[in-house]
Amino acid sequence: MNPIIKAMAVLACAACWSTAATAQSVRWNTYRILETGTSVDIPVSIFRDTAGQPEGYGQRFQTADGRANLTVQSISNNAQESPARFLARKNPPPNIQYKRVTSRFFAVSSYKGDYVWYNRCNFVGGYVHCVLINYPRAWERDWDGIVTRISLSLNRS
Repeated sequence: MNPIIKAMAVLACAACWSTAATAQSVRWNTYRILETGTSVDIPVSIFRDTAGQPEGYGQRFQTADGRANLTVQSISNNAQESPARFLARKNPPPNIQYKRVTSRFFAVSSYKGDYVWYNRCNFVGGYVHCVLINYPRAWERDWDGIVTRISLSLNRS
């Protein structure tokens, strides 16, 4: 076997093993915003560092290398905006790859350069409860399950 091909095969196997090991070792905790009752599962073994406060209530988190971030926030919905109106007011980019809007929530996702962004907001109890996630596009396949769990766990207790 060609030494270059053999080296590439070894590196590919090592990368696959590393990804599988990382996916299996993800530790989750429930993050709660006490003021609004928002709760969401977050992978604390990935988002280890806090990175400031968002508008309203909540917390920003980031990976140790700063390449990915997660914002959990609740914003007052005094104007009683619908999910569609709230999303339109935020003026999202026109190139959204995934968009689902109902009377109770919206979820949108797309690419911005080499990054994937995903936003989900639930409209309950006078608040807009959101998770916003940004991560490298190269991680997309490995992060599908992580993003799905975060999104589906977003709840108001």
